[in-house]
Amino acid sequence: MTARLYFIHALSPIHCGTGHAISGIDLPIAREKPTGTPLVPGSSLKGVLRARADNADWVAAVFGPDTDKASEHAGSVQFSDAHLVFLPVRSVCGTFAWATCPSYLRRLARDTLEFGKQGVEPPAAPANERMVLVTGQTLVAGDKVVFEDFDFEWKHDDKLGKLASQVAEWVFSDDASRAFFTERVAVVSDDVMSVLQHTAMEIVARNRIDPDTGTVQKGALWTEEALPIESLLSGVLLATPVKPGKDKPAPEAKALLEHVAGLVKGQTLQVGGNATVGRGLCHVELV
Repeated sequence: MTARLYFIHALSPIHCGTGHAISGIDLPIAREKPTGTPLVPGSSLKGVLRARADNADWVAAVFGPDTDKASEHAGSVQFSDAHLVFLPVRSVCGTFAWATCPSYLRRLARDTLEFGKQGVEPPAAPANERMVLVTGQTLVAGDKVVFEDFDFEWKHDDKLGKLASQVAEWVFSDDASRAFFTERVAVVSDDVMSVLQHTAMEIVARNRIDPDTGTVQKGALWTEEALPIESLLSGVLLATPVKPGKDKPAPEAKALLEHVAGLVKGQTLQVGGNATVGRGLCHVELV
């Protein structure tokens, strides 16, 4: 088995919905059941990349054969869900921050170590819910840091700066974008993030107009939730070569992942719903 870490960087709001709601939002986004952490399902990314692939042999090897031949063999590449790691939130200074929390960073550190990449070392957790760790002065307003409707005491953390620089190296292709990201990373407590990961999402009211009356059609007013633009998520690709037939050799794991890397390199992808209104545009980077 061979694996590679991947990141999704949202270039527009992403709506990967669940199709139902148990709250006031008609069309919520997909989330982990126990933690409420937003995610992009691995099946969404897999479907997008399969649609882009044009080599029939590689399509069958990486993603599996067509539906009518699905019993012949499975695809050799498994796409894990991509979970939120850095959430953009409004900031009084610096315009916005990429907020994260100890539980998000523990998962990222586990994935990087588990799958053979140089591990990231997460900083210590903030001392309490009123404290935030920052990489510099960009987000600081006097003696406070203010995100959304919350104000915090702040503390500079060198270990956080190193982690932010490592992630920036993986995700962004130019020095200016790396510096912009590194200056705006902040760590809040898990309890604060449990609130932000619900209240800092983008909520849009949509409707459909009756062309005859010029008013909203009956039953055609609804609300949609989306991950905000600039969100950063991470997941894992696993390659476990599967023989496509008795007389055909199994492809090499490294070649399978290199093929996937070629499908995403330098491309803007679209995941989730509402493609015609510009939702779901993103970059995918394989580490």
